[in-house]
Amino acid sequence: MVDVGRDEQVVVARLASQMLAGLPGTSVEGVVGRLLAVQAQDGRGARLSVRSRSTGLKVADVDRALSYDRSLIVSWLNRGTLHLVRTEDYWWLHQLTAPRLARGSETRLRQLGVAPAQSARGVDIIIKTLAEAGAQTREQLRHLLQRLGVPTDGQVIVHLLVVATATGAVVRGPMAGADQAFVSVAHWIGTAPRALDSDEALARLARRYLAGHAPAGAADLAKWAGLPLGDAHKGLAAIANEVGPFDPLLHGWASRGPFVGKHANVVTVNGIFRPVALVGGRVVATWGLPGGRVTVSPLEPLPAFFRDVFEWPHVDAHGGWLIFRLPPAELGIHPTGDGAGPAAGPRTATRSCT
Repeated sequence: MVDVGRDEQVVVARLASQMLAGLPGTSVEGVVGRLLAVQAQDGRGARLSVRSRSTGLKVADVDRALSYDRSLIVSWLNRGTLHLVRTEDYWWLHQLTAPRLARGSETRLRQLGVAPAQSARGVDIIIKTLAEAGAQTREQLRHLLQRLGVPTDGQVIVHLLVVATATGAVVRGPMAGADQAFVSVAHWIGTAPRALDSDEALARLARRYLAGHAPAGAADLAKWAGLPLGDAHKGLAAIANEVGPFDPLLHGWASRGPFVGKHANVVTVNGIFRPVALVGGRVVATWGLPGGRVTVSPLEPLPAFFRDVFEWPHVDAHGGWLIFRLPPAELGIHPTGDGAGPAAGPRTATRSCT
């Protein structure tokens, strides 16, 4: 395995690959294409991933690409979770990573008490309905299946949709209010292009993965894509003469150490990442949007990082307040609620125009 260098070098290089340093993107398709696949089981999180790597883009730009331009779709790809991808990348990524997902969901349906014949019927109904009736939300499909006697309780509907998606006939396409509707692949994005052979697909995967994640090795690629390690080695070997010394940041590598450092608890036991803030390329806080207001919960004395790392002009207003002068505005980092609070307690960021 190729040595990917010291932690600091890795952080700097990966932030550049991830478009979190250097020139920001100017199109939704450009950002998503650079990353290849953006984890999207949380729609807001996927949109924030695009926003943090771009300039001038808004939620409406992502929604337009999904609903009108049809340049982006969402599907179960890679390691078994929903991903936002460019439509042109969907075909070969689906071919490479989706088949194994169907086997897992078919097994889970049997464990949930759904007979194979019931599952097959449910999948057929989903595919036929989308082809004939057009876009449908998950709840619309659930109600239809229930009326026709197909079990949908709990996670059953999700696994039926995964199996239907794995056939290559179904993806998530346009927005329907706050939901994203499922659509027929053939009706929404047309006929599939020529299928890549396995070696060609693995080489393309390795090349595109490194564009948005380098420096990285085979273990990183295998974990990110949900493929066997041998396939990752094969893909990287195929492009070895292209990549020189190297074989949305937290989901992309076998080890997250260079980014999370001592704050491994930002990842929950079931693999869910809390929203994090980076300073100098490292996790220093988590954040939230209760009531639409940004609240920062430092994992270490955060005001000092803003003061010492960014070297912004500031005033220490006491009581835990630091006021940073960022014309034409000011940014206040202060304790959440009343009182000063501990140095590493919850903080709120308040912006005001000067």
